[in-house]
Amino acid sequence: MIGDLGARDATAVAELVAAREVTAEELLDAALAAVEARNPAINAVVLMQEEVARRAIAAGLPDGPFKGVPFLLKDLGCEAVDFPSHNGSRLLANTRYDRDSSIYARIRATGVVTFGRTTSPEGGIGAATEAAVYGGPTRNPWNTDHTSGGSSGGAGAAVAAGIVAMAHGSDGGGSVRIPAASCGLFGFKPTRARLPDGPYVGEGWAGMAIDGFLTRSVRDTAVMLDACAGPDLGAPYMAPALTRSHADAISRPPRRLRVMICDTTFTGAAIHPEVKAAMHQAGRLLESLGHHVEPGRPNADVPMMMRAWTDIVGVGTALSVRKALRGRDPAALVEGVSRGAMAHAETLHPTRYLEAVGEIHAFGRQMAAVFEGGPDVILSACLAEPPAKVGRFAHDTEDYLGYRIGPGGIFEYSPFCAVFNASGQPAASLPLGWSSDDLPVGVHLAMRFGADEELIALCAELERAAPWAAIRAPLAGGSRH
Repeated sequence: MIGDLGARDATAVAELVAAREVTAEELLDAALAAVEARNPAINAVVLMQEEVARRAIAAGLPDGPFKGVPFLLKDLGCEAVDFPSHNGSRLLANTRYDRDSSIYARIRATGVVTFGRTTSPEGGIGAATEAAVYGGPTRNPWNTDHTSGGSSGGAGAAVAAGIVAMAHGSDGGGSVRIPAASCGLFGFKPTRARLPDGPYVGEGWAGMAIDGFLTRSVRDTAVMLDACAGPDLGAPYMAPALTRSHADAISRPPRRLRVMICDTTFTGAAIHPEVKAAMHQAGRLLESLGHHVEPGRPNADVPMMMRAWTDIVGVGTALSVRKALRGRDPAALVEGVSRGAMAHAETLHPTRYLEAVGEIHAFGRQMAAVFEGGPDVILSACLAEPPAKVGRFAHDTEDYLGYRIGPGGIFEYSPFCAVFNASGQPAASLPLGWSSDDLPVGVHLAMRFGADEELIALCAELERAAPWAAIRAPLAGGSRH
């Protein structure tokens, strides 16, 4: 049963529950058995709360679209009374909450059976998940020598390993899309403010961070987004209203679209040839579906944006760490990159934060202009190369700037994702490519601000044209062949 259920998406699993072919208890048992069998190899699932899950089943699950489906929360954000969190940090280990976040309340209402959390790097600032609080790195189910990505690396690994069919994540610089690309999954970043942030925060990283989900199918993401979308009480701003639901949008193909294909980084640097080949293959697939594909590159100041992103995240990291330290020595409780972020924040002029936010907003206007009278879609790679080896982006260095934007740093590795966190525009990674050594390669699509339903419709059309559901990681009992 474990292997069979691992081959289904969450929608199909929920259909089994509705048809009484399997019970929520049996599914939870299967997920727990999968954790026991597979998690030691990947170190993705933590802080398990089996009794909380069993009490929820016994009390009666909400009659939502995913009733009975096992589920995991990212160990960063998504605050919930019944699910303490380390937040990826020894400093914040075993944090408890006195009320549920809005996003968790909406997730719970779908009927999922949440039984634990998934690993995240400290502060969520890495493209790999290797936090010391978990005792070791999180590894990729396709090849455990490689990273599953970050910062939702545990979520990506757990779904790719067949432990759960979908999991919660969040994305402040690619943190849903990078694990999706690394683990052969679908990852969608909605338009800024499409999902709620409260009540614990008003916005994440000056509005650049948003929740999301790691899934094996576009329909799972669409239905979960519909269940969770909309502002919460007191939200400082909200996304433009959808013209139709995500689930309705994927029921039929979008209009024929103008696609800008960029086979370099957005600053013109070369990308790995196997990643480039996968992206061009996706371009040919779009052409075969009747879309118009032309080469191009967005005209926007990406280096300015990335420095502003780096300063904003550095200040945010310093704020959260200093608030939690309460006078204690950070050396024993905080990892190197976070200490480096704190030191970097101290070098900034007090006005720099607002200046950086202004630069991010200016960049958003530049990216909005790219779509004004130009392409409907930007097609690129998600990462500039296949998934990195474990240890390459370890958090022991205190050179925060070098780690993020220096030579060989995270921005060179992941030069596409953060662009759309800064612009607030919707973007997605689709598992449409593979390296020569059978590692997943994500293909990245982005559209204008607010066009979530059109983007997810395009993703669903590509999924129908090039199905990936049968392709599963070796740790989940599958292969690409």
